[in-house]
Amino acid sequence: MTLHTRCLHDVAPQPWKNGGGETRELLTWPQKNGWALRLSVADITRNGPFSEFKNIRRWIAVLEGTGMHLGEPFNQSVVPGMPPFQFDGQYAAPCELIDGPTRDLNLMIDSQQGKGEMRVLSCTTSAQPFAPLHTHHETSPPSIVGVFCLSEIKIQTLEAQIAAPPCSLVWSDEDTRSWQAHFVGQAWTFQCTLNALGTSNS
Repeated sequence: MTLHTRCLHDVAPQPWKNGGGETRELLTWPQKNGWALRLSVADITRNGPFSEFKNIRRWIAVLEGTGMHLGEPFNQSVVPGMPPFQFDGQYAAPCELIDGPTRDLNLMIDSQQGKGEMRVLSCTTSAQPFAPLHTHHETSPPSIVGVFCLSEIKIQTLEAQIAAPPCSLVWSDEDTRSWQAHFVGQAWTFQCTLNALGTSNS
């Protein structure tokens, strides 16, 4: 199995056109353009509307700061410790910072190419099963599975072990059902499965 890693601190920030923040892109998959999945970390420095992404399902989770409030049509506060908030990317909802700058983890999945989700992993000081997020109704694992962790993380597979520094993404597009994760603090795992349309476009 091939495990890929990318540390947030090795990625150059891309400033937003509206000047409201900057983004560090950790992964676009299966290709840079026309991706089915995009994972990034954003630093939001001032209030303003979210960008519009048609046909995109989005998940956001607060990594640092006190969070934000999203206005119509969501009317939802996104704060540290809560599960990733999932929403439809076609709505450019207004975003108001609760108390100063906020850093968040962003997952985007093109609903025309695939499906997936993101969830938080509980704190641990010992090995725990790192289960892919496919359901028992599916006969095969997701096309890609990954984990982003604020602390150092070690991933054990049947073939190898890999250690990644704090604020790193570890992912694979091979069978991840044997993964065991060692970490302390917070981590978020995501998965994506390409549908027939997405497979034909890759």
